[in-house]
Amino acid sequence: MLVPEKLERFQIKYINPVMAPIARFLPSFARVTHYGRKSGVAYEATVNAFRKGDSISIGLIHGKTNWSKNVVAAGGAEIKLFGGKTVRVTNPRYVEQGQGDPALTAATRRVNKRAGVLVADIVG
Repeated sequence: MLVPEKLERFQIKYINPVMAPIARFLPSFARVTHYGRKSGVAYEATVNAFRKGDSISIGLIHGKTNWSKNVVAAGGAEIKLFGGKTVRVTNPRYVEQGQGDPALTAATRRVNKRAGVLVADIVG
């Protein structure tokens, strides 16, 4: 985890509610729709997602968060990309710090030097 715990709590409480409505207008921001592993309740998370070919990669600077665990457990999710396009992803997997993966973009390769990355394949 690259973000200190106090900053993470501040981000969750104050920054995320402000960013969620405007994220769709900002390049690299995306909304991941996922479902709770136990509850089955639908949730959305705002992330920075980068596309390379038929793959999406998302840096995990907060570590393996609930949304990423939900996506891996479900075997996929829907991601609404910048510009409004929604894609379905499958085969989500963690790329541990420093391991690298051909699906990583330049931005997520930089993140991967210090943190893990979630990579998934785009379907259709």
